[in-house]
Amino acid sequence: MTVDKSLRTRKGIVRARNVLTRAERIEKLLQQDRWTKTDGPFSLPKVRVYKIVVKKKKKKKGEEETATAAATPAASVAASKTKKK
Repeated sequence: MTVDKSLRTRKGIVRARNVLTRAERIEKLLQQDRWTKTDGPFSLPKVRVYKIVVKKKKKKKGEEETATAAATPAASVAASKTKKK
């Protein structure tokens, strides 16, 4: 049976996962000093998974004008002519 195109991923999962594997949980617990190797791999305490959100930076007015002017060469020529007058 084949997998539908909408369900395939090219580079694996990109978004944040809310469930960690046992190895990932043990690694996080070791970093937090909440687990030692003498403890068993079963009945591990819960580990909080933080979701990282990256906000887009807002453009300033001057940056918007230069970005649009750089996008079209004819616009940049026209903009330079109006500035000279």
